[in-house]
Amino acid sequence: MILNEDKALKVAEFLLQIKAIKLKPNDPFTWASGIKSPIYCDNRVTLSYPQIRTFIRQAYAESLVEHYGKPDVIAGVATGGIAQGALVAQELGLPFIYVRSTAKEHGMGNQIEGYYEAGQKVVVIEDLISTGGSSLKAVDALRNAGLEVKGLVAIFSYGFDLAHTNFTNAECPYCTLTNYDFMLQKALDSNLISEEDLTSLRQWKSNPNEWKK
Repeated sequence: MILNEDKALKVAEFLLQIKAIKLKPNDPFTWASGIKSPIYCDNRVTLSYPQIRTFIRQAYAESLVEHYGKPDVIAGVATGGIAQGALVAQELGLPFIYVRSTAKEHGMGNQIEGYYEAGQKVVVIEDLISTGGSSLKAVDALRNAGLEVKGLVAIFSYGFDLAHTNFTNAECPYCTLTNYDFMLQKALDSNLISEEDLTSLRQWKSNPNEWKK
């Protein structure tokens, strides 16, 4: 779900401008899973640009409150959601916690870092959604700790059907500031890709496992 189409296009423009998103349909990247991908997305790059960082922080906060209301606490998903989540918590004047992928094997053995109380309402901050797997592991950890997860907000989603299915099955609402389709629209309008590239990029989204085989 997208809150504001104009802002979605602006966020997409920023991600392309600073090369947080790189497009290489003719020389694809290889993901850890082995999937060939024409796109590489690293939203940590936004943290290095104060004006863009501010725009994204404010867009997160607006989207979060619009969709879920103001929660009691903000939770970032390690690692990409930690810095973004802390910025959002600061924007809204809320406590911040973060969720590791697994519990620490030493010290206190925490999976959730920071102070929280069972029964508190929490919104989860993520930087990127692909299949939703890592995000929903964090949601499970928060729920197991007694927190009420109102939903999740991310900067960018590839828009895979699998991610939507996974979030639906987990009964976890989610929204993003922008997504793959808005990014393609902005890339085409900015002459960063051709019509031929656009066709190939859309084919990848519909079936990434078989693309370019």
